[in-house]
Amino acid sequence: MRAIWIVAVLLGFALEFALAGPASAQVPELAQPQATAVLQPDAVQAPPPADVGRPALTRADLEAWLDGYMPYALQTGDIAGAVVVVVKDGEVLLQKGYGYADLAKRTPVDPAKHLFRPGSISKLFTWTAVMQLVEQGKLDLDADLNQYIDFEIPPRDGKPATLRQVMTHTAGFEEQIRGLISSNPDEIVPLGEALKRWVPERIHEPGTTPAYSNYATALAGYIIERVSGETFDDYIDRHIFAPLGMAHSSFRQPLPARLLADMSKGYERASDGKPRDYEFISLAPAGSLAATGTDMAKFMIAHLQDGAYGDARILREDTARQMHTTGQASVGPLNRMMLGFYETSLNGHRAISHGGDTSWFHSDLQLFLDDGIGLYVSMNSSGRDGAPLAIRDNLSEGFADRYLPGPPAPKAAVSAADAKLHAQQVAGAYGSSRRPDSNFMSIVNMLGSVKVFPNEDGTISVSMALDASGAPKKWREISPYVWQDVASGDRLAADVTDGQVTRFSMEPYAAIMVFQRLPWWKSPGLVLPLLGLSLLALLATVLAWPLSALVRRHYRASYMLSGSDARAHRIVRIAALAVLVVTVAAFGLVLFMMSDLERLGPGSDILVNTMRLFALVVLPLGALAALWSCWQVLRSRRRRWAKAWSIVLALACLFLLWIGILHHLPGYGAFY
Repeated sequence: MRAIWIVAVLLGFALEFALAGPASAQVPELAQPQATAVLQPDAVQAPPPADVGRPALTRADLEAWLDGYMPYALQTGDIAGAVVVVVKDGEVLLQKGYGYADLAKRTPVDPAKHLFRPGSISKLFTWTAVMQLVEQGKLDLDADLNQYIDFEIPPRDGKPATLRQVMTHTAGFEEQIRGLISSNPDEIVPLGEALKRWVPERIHEPGTTPAYSNYATALAGYIIERVSGETFDDYIDRHIFAPLGMAHSSFRQPLPARLLADMSKGYERASDGKPRDYEFISLAPAGSLAATGTDMAKFMIAHLQDGAYGDARILREDTARQMHTTGQASVGPLNRMMLGFYETSLNGHRAISHGGDTSWFHSDLQLFLDDGIGLYVSMNSSGRDGAPLAIRDNLSEGFADRYLPGPPAPKAAVSAADAKLHAQQVAGAYGSSRRPDSNFMSIVNMLGSVKVFPNEDGTISVSMALDASGAPKKWREISPYVWQDVASGDRLAADVTDGQVTRFSMEPYAAIMVFQRLPWWKSPGLVLPLLGLSLLALLATVLAWPLSALVRRHYRASYMLSGSDARAHRIVRIAALAVLVVTVAAFGLVLFMMSDLERLGPGSDILVNTMRLFALVVLPLGALAALWSCWQVLRSRRRRWAKAWSIVLALACLFLLWIGILHHLPGYGAFY
């Protein structure tokens, strides 16, 4: 659920900052247990490959390949344990545990026993439940969803929010961050209450802009409750878990005692060995699932078989296909958002998927629809330097390259001159569509903008798109305004209006967010230097206060100013100190809170409201004081440097007031 933004997208948002963290010290060797595997009969092995030299997807070859990758990946990534499940043609081909579910007890991961937290993969169950009610005629994907709830989601541009928009993350909601994940069960309130206490603004035109939303998913869960007459947990238990025989899965918080005993521990890093508290998700339909690998296999098989699992059926065949094939376009030809699933086709093989992250668990689910293959992986540690994200991406791409190869990458069909021109057109600063916008947390947008820049060899790079070595990936243009990563099949595309690039996106993010070009007055190349210079001017003024007094005392010199000049001099120094303290405190508080999801909750409300109230008073009064002082100095007979500095201070205070207003610092309230 971490949308990185956390990612530092993000923010985005809860994807990226839960994965990010300081590099750990040298990791001690962990003795890896014998991997726990539940092997299936040879009858489900894939037929021999048609092309010579290509490995066949058999249980033996798959297990050997995974055994060669997963232990090393976990060790180098400082991850305690993982579960991997592969299904094919309606059967489990292999399900296997790696590493430990409990480091202290040295308990090996058992895919049939130990529950992991799939994070936002939970959403697929919510979307499946929505489609069950759609096929029963109880829900309409294109109706105003206000008819299903007991509070109002305001229209945007006169357009209501619909379930189709919700399922494709195009309802236009800004990012909600507050209280998303907590270790305190007392912070979890009933779903309806959680949704009503703050409705995020709809900042995008409905149906046009992907912006991943946990709030919107939870809203769908609430609609399920109201339309079905059952609690969300009861509905999922009865209508999805029971038909599929998923007896070791639950959305309930706290986890039922019979399941809690088999819950894998979560860790920040395997090397510290400290288990973390169970994570409670405030918007449960968006990410509170706990499940075994064996149970996740059943869910994958049901979707691969268009809703059928054995004699049970959770969706009609036509409903499942509608869910899997109805796409909401993003940018250009990039992979789309289906009804709940991401499109993630690899090597020409049609695929849909979903990823998921809590603070400690990181997971991915891939379904290769035409090949009847499903792949699920979940890890129980955040590891070092975003290792889980790299591991799961490498796993799915490596799996596809080994067992589902495709045609060679297309050759560039763009001239060198056009490639250079298009690279210059796309270059610039962009902001994520998945962002907080109407509250003080929008500061992260200024600090975390995305830059696109051209390279000398005709390729382009994106500041947030890094390879395994930490260097920016290179994207080569293969058709007009469509680029491909030179080391993979991922693509990047841009929308162009009147010769100007307005937005771009890149795989694998294209289904859930786009990056919109920032106007010049929000460009970090302008705003951040001005911010730094403004703070530096205030700091210099504040430091000059005691230093000048010490110098006068040392040389026994008198204070040269009197009357209104002296009063203006003192007032502007006090204003500079107050504005400096409030601005630094605001930015510091945001960075402090973003460094730990536990701080993004009620426990920080007092700090947030105190900061905002001080900003409400100090920033406007500081700007007024600086302007008044500037007026006094300019009218006086003081030296030119004093007059020039008074103008600098006035401009600095005005700029910081503008920054505060732009990012909603002054005020009261702790919803974000």
